[in-house]
Amino acid sequence: MVQAAERRGLAGAVARLTEGFALAGGLLLVAVVCVNAWSILAQALAGRPFPGTFELTEMGVAVAVFLFLPYCQISGANVSADIFTARASRRWVARLGMVAACVALGFSLLLAERMWFGLLDQRAYHLTTAILQLPVWWAFVPVLAALILLAAAALVSLQDARRAAKAS
Repeated sequence: MVQAAERRGLAGAVARLTEGFALAGGLLLVAVVCVNAWSILAQALAGRPFPGTFELTEMGVAVAVFLFLPYCQISGANVSADIFTARASRRWVARLGMVAACVALGFSLLLAERMWFGLLDQRAYHLTTAILQLPVWWAFVPVLAALILLAAAALVSLQDARRAAKAS
């Protein structure tokens, strides 16, 4: 796979943005761990856990997972069946990469469209979490951004695979 530093122009910008999203996802997971540790400590010392820990964990982990997806796509770290490609030619592997990029593109666009309508519904119905009363639609915003970036990363991956197929 092509590294982010090797890419130029729009593809390079997409690659760098995917790295930023992945780092943000990692920081978000660290924050979730800290909230859970704080809650456990509060339970042990004061007899009361931090309220809403489950809600924050649920929303935080969901958002973090989506923040990782664009980086996984552009770096080629998504699940692959090496058993099928171990003896395949470079051209065949590149063609399979093109198919995988198209599937990722379709998945990201379909899910982004559904999440957009979900965001509108959650916002219209003023759905909030039970304990902290956080609006549920807040979590949809970074997820939508990540899905749009996933679509862009899939396009870059498709371009990379196309070039690899032509070169072999």
